[in-house]
Amino acid sequence: MPVTTVVGTQWGDEGKAKVIDLLSASQDFVVRYQGGHNAGHTVVVGSERYALQLIPSGVLYGTVTPVIGNGVVVDLPTLFKEIDSLESRDVSCARLKVSSQAHLIFPWHQAIDAAMESGRGDGKIGTTLKGIGPAYADKVRRVGIRAGAVLDPQSFEKSVRERAIAAQKEIAMLGGEAIDIDEVVTQFVALGSRLVPYIADTVNVLHDAKDAKKRILLEGAQATFLDIDHGTYPFVTSSNPTSGGAAAGTGLGPRDMTRIVGIAKAYTTRVGSGPFPSELTDELGDKLVDIGREFGTVTGRRRRTGWLDTVMLKHAVRVNSLTDIALTKLDVLDTFDEVKVCIGYKLNGVILTGYPDRSELLDDIEPMYESLSGWKTSLSGVSRFEDLPESARALVRIVERETGIPVSMIGTGPERDAVIVRDDVKVPA
Repeated sequence: MPVTTVVGTQWGDEGKAKVIDLLSASQDFVVRYQGGHNAGHTVVVGSERYALQLIPSGVLYGTVTPVIGNGVVVDLPTLFKEIDSLESRDVSCARLKVSSQAHLIFPWHQAIDAAMESGRGDGKIGTTLKGIGPAYADKVRRVGIRAGAVLDPQSFEKSVRERAIAAQKEIAMLGGEAIDIDEVVTQFVALGSRLVPYIADTVNVLHDAKDAKKRILLEGAQATFLDIDHGTYPFVTSSNPTSGGAAAGTGLGPRDMTRIVGIAKAYTTRVGSGPFPSELTDELGDKLVDIGREFGTVTGRRRRTGWLDTVMLKHAVRVNSLTDIALTKLDVLDTFDEVKVCIGYKLNGVILTGYPDRSELLDDIEPMYESLSGWKTSLSGVSRFEDLPESARALVRIVERETGIPVSMIGTGPERDAVIVRDDVKVPA
């Protein structure tokens, strides 16, 4: 049976949760494969709005087993706050499985994160201060604590105390705010006890599910251009949101993935610092923020906005081996007199043949645009591709022409069912 992977193709916030929610209806397992609680996914179901940070979007379906994979770093207070919130709204989390190999985030990671960002001065990366980077750093340094450690309470308590004492020295060296070691140990012993029923050997669980012909969806957080290797370094996250990260973060092999869906907004946004070739810093950019409600689900920070960039999308196709694209939030452009799409880059007057390998070059890029007349009508209620206004269809065709792969889904509003699923596009089953 197929394994479907969903990745962001821009700088995050592309509307992955809605697409994942749509695809989850036919899945047996939905797996989060990297990142932490710095990612926010929002799903709108009728009048209900669910903002998820760690738990996979598939939890909203009673037939889906949600899994937090080994590539995720888990903040236990956030996880249980999310579980409690969902269950208070009659969404059961009893089926949730957390990989025994996933690393845990502790208060010292957040203290180190804040101290390091403060010390960067004007060179701030724009981290969410959630402790994600320091937790991954501990993983690489081989001093991290894995979720499975909670299965041995005495050993877990000892490990937390020893690591907290060592981290306290790091915090002091960075000029950060000290943590209360006894308080942290007490808190996490209790949280660890609560985590025990959710711990599982998720690598074997997923392989057994695949062998049993179950349908599996792998869900990434952040996006291609925030990838630690392929993103606009150093303004990136600390993990691999690309499809390669899906294999590493779940234990499933690359050949298991038969469909890889790239999610892209009909325009582009990013949060925090870093290059942005198609950015709009005028009233049009403000209009995109207002209409698109471009504020972070987790942080509330205002997003930077710009025109759709197909040079980025083509590179995302290459890096991720995308099979098709889900184009979201097309309706945000309903009232624009003119809509532009970046179809090329110039650097010092020379047209580039691909996306630059050095992020610093992006600051000097001159975007090349193709302009379309705005459709000036609401896309609300449109359910078929052929019923879209001609200019809206033209935008979709530009994306397909420039990337070389089909647009299989088109978002026409925030609601769960406000999406066009194209029956004229063939995707891997």
